[in-house]
Amino acid sequence: MTKLNISQLTKVYPGASFKAVDNLNLEIESGGLHALLGPSGCGKTTTMKMIAGLLKPTSGDIAFNDQSVMATPAEKRGAVMVFQNYLLFPYMSIGENVGFGLKMRGVDKATIKKKVAEMLELVQLPGVEERRPKQLSGGQQQRIALARALIVEPNVLLLDEPLSNLDAHLRDEMRELIRKIQSDTKVTMVFVTHDQEEAVILADKIALMFDGVLQQNDTPDKFYEEPVSEQVARFFGGQNFLAGKLENGRFQSDIGEFHAEKGVVEQGQAVLSIRPESIEMGVDAENDNVVEGRILSHVYMGTHTRYKVMVKDHEFQVVTDPQAIRKFNDGDAVNLRFGPEQIWVLR
Repeated sequence: MTKLNISQLTKVYPGASFKAVDNLNLEIESGGLHALLGPSGCGKTTTMKMIAGLLKPTSGDIAFNDQSVMATPAEKRGAVMVFQNYLLFPYMSIGENVGFGLKMRGVDKATIKKKVAEMLELVQLPGVEERRPKQLSGGQQQRIALARALIVEPNVLLLDEPLSNLDAHLRDEMRELIRKIQSDTKVTMVFVTHDQEEAVILADKIALMFDGVLQQNDTPDKFYEEPVSEQVARFFGGQNFLAGKLENGRFQSDIGEFHAEKGVVEQGQAVLSIRPESIEMGVDAENDNVVEGRILSHVYMGTHTRYKVMVKDHEFQVVTDPQAIRKFNDGDAVNLRFGPEQIWVLR
């Protein structure tokens, strides 16, 4: 297993006036499954290509198990990249595609045949050795690309948007397969995605990047419960923000005063954030942290109901159980409670 350390990694493309990756510091645990997440153009694929040795950094260092690989060429680095469009050889059989890396290393045919069969079992496509890539579906081709990468026993497996070309049903299957493969092989995996839901479902940890800069590197739950900024919170679906200031342990705002238990503790200007599903609706006015609002609209979603509630000049999104539509109607006055343990205060 391989621990990956990235130190002060920077990439500026020739002729560019900005840094594609800006002073990135990141540790990826041995045997972990780590996501590089962010919108298009944030630097995540550039980072992956530098790890693989396909791009030379402008500055910084990349180390495998505390040994720098900056002077190690891509073909000897042991960081194998599976590209978004698979890149299978169309003129080769599936068996030849999967065994290609071992053939280039001079491994004998009998061993290659045995290892190919093992890899096809691992990706749940046994017995397809004689087929051609065009005879397989997109999801099957993605599995073959995985098998081809895994057969050489890489130090680090790099996946570039592994699920983006698949429909919803196949994405679910592929997520399960990737998790199973990672669990079975213990290979260190890094995958690039712009989909926060995909990152949350798949990854042990997520490195979120905006404009080449690492914003937060954390477990999935921390991004929902403890985002480091409003920008991060919004990327993960946060929709309720209230400007104010902290004074003597209380959050002061133009809609009221709130007790908050989590977030920044320094006095001064701050932003209260609370997720839509964390707001209680229809509570007794005698409770703490309660404000009165009026329901603007609602949408019934089957598994839940989403409300828009106006409190003075502030609109809040509230997600409740689906049965709420039997109790609350558009235009109703309603009490909202922001539980102290559910509020996260940002600077």
